[in-house]
Amino acid sequence: MAIPWLPEAPLFPPVERAIASPNGLLAAGGDLSPERLLAAYRLGIFPWFSPGDPILWWSPDPRMVLFPAEIRITRSLARTLRNRPYEVRLDTAFAEVVAACAATPREGQGGTWITAEMQSAYLRLHRLGHAHSVETWIDGALAGGLYGVAVGRAFYGESMFSRRSDASKIALAHLCRHLERSGFGIIDCQMETAHLTSLGARPISRREFSARLAALTAAGPPPGPWPAEAVADAFRRRDAETA
Repeated sequence: MAIPWLPEAPLFPPVERAIASPNGLLAAGGDLSPERLLAAYRLGIFPWFSPGDPILWWSPDPRMVLFPAEIRITRSLARTLRNRPYEVRLDTAFAEVVAACAATPREGQGGTWITAEMQSAYLRLHRLGHAHSVETWIDGALAGGLYGVAVGRAFYGESMFSRRSDASKIALAHLCRHLERSGFGIIDCQMETAHLTSLGARPISRREFSARLAALTAAGPPPGPWPAEAVADAFRRRDAETA
């Protein structure tokens, strides 16, 4: 079954037209302008393609998601969050986080999908206040983190990396705490992996995902940098408050 080639305007076919094999492939072409990317995210569509290929757009069914309150924090990770000397920062090293993620292939893949073109596109979104990084710093160095896009009260996770043990998990835990406190309802994880499952993510149907997005993206905080104090000592504060 052929997939449509996108027009110049940031328009997409209905997600129900995505093909089953490969799962969720919806369309090809277009560009990575902020307008098109934001229009895609609102509909639950994301770009994913290899270097040298045309831009491919996806809406898989089922969809892997993490509800912020459902993150799975093991006893070992809880001890790390309470006791390990680290600092979590927001939006202070976005380009570095994206570059580090680009050097870390997705689970089960031999190469990166975060091409130079993709990196430039998300840097533009970051400058416009739509894309954000959550960074774990240990001993003054960037040890791990993640980045993604916020639209309304939905967060679309793109990629994560670790240079030190549990560094990306620390960032994800603080992201979930920040999103939960800010009224965000979902983190899009795109594809199912064993790693994401171990962290509490689960698949839902595309129909349910689309319905949730329609409500969550209708309103939310304006674009802009996330405040540093949003995650500062979040888990240590909580433990002190409940001691």
